[in-house]
Amino acid sequence: MTVLPDHTEKKLGLVIDLDTCVGCHACVISCKGWNTENYGAPLSDQDPYGADPTGTFLNRVHSFEVQPEMGLPQLIHFPKSCLHCEDAPCVTVCPTGASYKRTEDGIVLVNETDCIGCGLCAWACPYGAREMDGEEKVMKKCTLCVDRIYNENLPEEDREPACVRTCPAGARHFGDFADPDSNVSKLTAERGGMDLMPEQGTKPVNKYLPPRPKDTLDTDIDILAPLLAPVAEEPQGFLGWIDRALGKLDGKKTGGA
Repeated sequence: MTVLPDHTEKKLGLVIDLDTCVGCHACVISCKGWNTENYGAPLSDQDPYGADPTGTFLNRVHSFEVQPEMGLPQLIHFPKSCLHCEDAPCVTVCPTGASYKRTEDGIVLVNETDCIGCGLCAWACPYGAREMDGEEKVMKKCTLCVDRIYNENLPEEDREPACVRTCPAGARHFGDFADPDSNVSKLTAERGGMDLMPEQGTKPVNKYLPPRPKDTLDTDIDILAPLLAPVAEEPQGFLGWIDRALGKLDGKKTGGA
């Protein structure tokens, strides 16, 4: 069994804004693309064009319709990947030590050469964030793009996870939660960032920002009423002259009949 470190120098992780996420799945596609090309063995797909396609993804987006106590239902898009927990049960349950948590930055990784595909880590993870690769028969998970964030061959603006870099809505943020002045720490404090399933006691590093309350309208107000009201009771100018002229012609026809 693998032992978790008592302390990590950094706590790298994500803040995901549920109010901003539009469910476009750009993060899913960029994650699949980057990690298939650069991280260990490719993230395989089984029968991708068949009747029952399956595949390995390190990041997924689920959508839920939520009915608030007041107001109309809301569609919430919920991205999910490894939360890089401080007390990660997937690490301590691993029989070969393939799963481990780094002391320098807190990232939870899998050494694929040591993984025997037993699936115990998937059973231990309460978030369903681990996936068995159907081709390689080893467990895979989000790495926070460790091969990007430390890659000095990339421009500085690209040294962040692929999902964060590609999000068109700016719903994903990356940083060090151990630094109270980091962008992710400030966002969490200002917007009431929350843990996913805190009752599990895993102390996830990643945080979620809750959706903001939506604007409500008085149902007694007809929002189309101003558009249906006439611009002028009596036509003026050239249009008024045409209206009066046509009225006279119509009157003559009626009288002649």
